[in-house]
Amino acid sequence: MTERRPSPVVAMIAAAGSWEARLTAALRDLGLTTRRLGLLAHLDALPDLSFSELARRTGITVQSAHTAVRQLATDGLVDDATAHAGARSTLRLTDRGRAVLAAAQERVAALDATLAAEQPALATALVELRPQMADLPPPVEH
Repeated sequence: MTERRPSPVVAMIAAAGSWEARLTAALRDLGLTTRRLGLLAHLDALPDLSFSELARRTGITVQSAHTAVRQLATDGLVDDATAHAGARSTLRLTDRGRAVLAAAQERVAALDATLAAEQPALATALVELRPQMADLPPPVEH
């Protein structure tokens, strides 16, 4: 029987699942999920982003982007100042959306600090890997 080497892909997925669960718990009382956090961050960084571009950047369909933004607007986090159907959207965070995003980013920073304290080698490797991740294809919506 050949010796099986541990899979770095499986290890990465296991670690990601554990940290995603921590992030999900940290965001829950803000009414955010990791996807909603990503949408808010993109809209904050790039105001007036089109639904198509938002969908491309977040790896979801345009229809899913519309649905998600509609819910963010219902929750008072995003304002869609589209003049009429067929017009280019003007998506911007509301004051409440910016406050929720800032609170979420503080929680992400706290988790970053926890990761660095608990697993410093992994935290360093992930920081060094980040520039290379720009070359990866976008995630596929499930």
